[in-house]
Amino acid sequence: MSALPSLTIEKDLQPSLQEEVYVHDVYNEIAPHFSQTRYKPWPIVETFLKNRPKYSIGLDVGCGNGKYLNVSEDLFIIGTDRSSGLIQCGQEISKNQYNLGIADGLSLPHPNNMFDFAISIAVIHHFANENRRVQAIQHILSKLKQKGQCLIYCWALEQENSRRGYKEGDEQDILIPWVLKKNQKKAVKKGNGKLHNDNCNDRKILGNDAKLDEDEEQDPPEETKYRYYHLYKKGEIAENALATKACKIVDQGYEKDNWWIIIEKI
Repeated sequence: MSALPSLTIEKDLQPSLQEEVYVHDVYNEIAPHFSQTRYKPWPIVETFLKNRPKYSIGLDVGCGNGKYLNVSEDLFIIGTDRSSGLIQCGQEISKNQYNLGIADGLSLPHPNNMFDFAISIAVIHHFANENRRVQAIQHILSKLKQKGQCLIYCWALEQENSRRGYKEGDEQDILIPWVLKKNQKKAVKKGNGKLHNDNCNDRKILGNDAKLDEDEEQDPPEETKYRYYHLYKKGEIAENALATKACKIVDQGYEKDNWWIIIEKI
């Protein structure tokens, strides 16, 4: 399966408008399809969560459909996401058992200095300039207790070995395509104004980041949506985190075309 070409972002757009058009609106449009491809925890995220002390209280900022909320029964995790469509998927998948809410990553409703840990997986790269990305990290840290730790994942610029092929020297601020399939239902508004779909649990339909069997036929694309990403180069997440002046670096590395970092509030 070949990747669709990426597009360069319109730099003259206001950052908040870029996020509204190329992040928030898009994820509501693709929520059911996107959710079907998000069900297997990444190893480092799973290890981080399972290494938290029993009965710790944590945040998943940008939780999507909530796939990390049930990794450990010994933790209490509150998940929030800006996409009401993905939150709806999480509610359906968990039969309303997850602790979910709709919130912007720069305006979390939680009390400050309250939580033992946080995770933010594939979220910070959606903020449309460096200042907002630093603010997002700082905002998460404000919710943690002193010495509370946070794990952050962001897409890497260095993806030479993936089908996307991004590499050093390429544009870092781009629009990434997501193809909606013909047989994929969109999230639609019911009479009560809530987003609803019938197939958030259906994992038979593969999304753009999943692998197809070589002999599997692909339906013609119905529609292509573009999401804003900032592709992080090596060391850049650490620079953003340290710019908050509120944390120290515990560990960092590279996994599955992503840079990740664990930081601790000081």
